Amino acid sequence: MQNSLQQKDRYCHFCVNQIDNIDYKDTQLLQRFLSSYSKIRPRRRTGVCAKHQRGLAQAIKRARFLALLPYTTR
Repeated sequence: MQNSLQQKDRYCHFCVNQIDNIDYKDTQLLQRFLSSYSKIRPRRRTGVCAKHQRGLAQAIKRARFLALLPYTTR
């Protein structure tokens, strides 16, 4: 029996655009991968591959440490 919810195909944003290094200073890009509570969204929601998800998490943590991104919004 198939799942009643249709899964749409997700493609890794970084693989499609051939971005090798995720820049922690690019806060607009990083903001796309944060929830409204400033939590890092999981891979299953964003469609990012495992390699880039690790780099993305590291870049977000670096940006938070340097106060480019907030740790929390509420």
